[in-house]
Amino acid sequence: MHILDAQQTAAALPYAQLVAALETAAQEFVSGRIRAPERQVVPIDSASVLLGMPAIADDLSVTKLITVHAENGKHNLPAIQGEVVAFETHTGRRIALMDGPTVTGRRTAAMTMLGIKTLLPRAPKSALLIGTGAQAAAHADALAEYFGIRQFWIAARDLARTQAFCSALCERHPQVVASPLPAAMLQQDLPHTDVLIALTTSRTAVIPEQVAPDTLAIGVGAFKPDMVEFPAPLLHARAIVVDDVGGAHHEAGDLIQAKVDWDRVVAIGDVLSGKVDRATLTVKGALPVFKTVGQASWDLAAARVMRAILT
Repeated sequence: MHILDAQQTAAALPYAQLVAALETAAQEFVSGRIRAPERQVVPIDSASVLLGMPAIADDLSVTKLITVHAENGKHNLPAIQGEVVAFETHTGRRIALMDGPTVTGRRTAAMTMLGIKTLLPRAPKSALLIGTGAQAAAHADALAEYFGIRQFWIAARDLARTQAFCSALCERHPQVVASPLPAAMLQQDLPHTDVLIALTTSRTAVIPEQVAPDTLAIGVGAFKPDMVEFPAPLLHARAIVVDDVGGAHHEAGDLIQAKVDWDRVVAIGDVLSGKVDRATLTVKGALPVFKTVGQASWDLAAARVMRAILT
């Protein structure tokens, strides 16, 4: 069995292969060929939870165990820790143990890349990211590596941290121009961009209501019913695509609090398979919005890429 640390896990999950694997897995999931129940959330204490996420396919299966300890900063430990175990479905033979947070970061960013590839009718050249955490960094790297995006705006409340994020991004990708944007400017002078991605744990909307009709707005960070990144008027004005409809019903606080009509919410797997016509997702000339909450099937897709890379 391969035991991969964070660096080795990242090396085994290149974005080009990961996006392709997710495109397949998303269609298998909506057709029932991947069996993955909603994740189990077990409270540990008032600030901590254990997350269990299994997924089964004919060729390969995974179980991801993640703990989230919100107060781990006082112990100089990461808040999110865990692992993904991959095994052969027909024998149960363990193939690999991967670093859980690294798998989560990369497959989440790759799902966003798949959403852009599927829902944006042109190659993106610019992106605005809201947030400066680990997911924002993973998304910036994916956008630069997968699409070759060079123009970034980074928005957050802490300007010093935003400037540091931009500097680090430009150091990792010398071809990139990354400009800090005070969060207050989002409501006043929003730069025109191909994609706008929110990567926060906000309880109030951070995405502006007035997003250009040809900008693809994506919400990634809000994964609990009390979290919100999309404003309700934007959700009611546009078509809504999600990575997992079942998970969104319970976890997408944006959609839950906006009381969206769930009959209007479609899975990206159904778009990819042709069950939903992409042309119907443009409403009054405006692109849809894309919301992700995560799914064990996406970890299974990552395990398939890892197995192909290592064998």
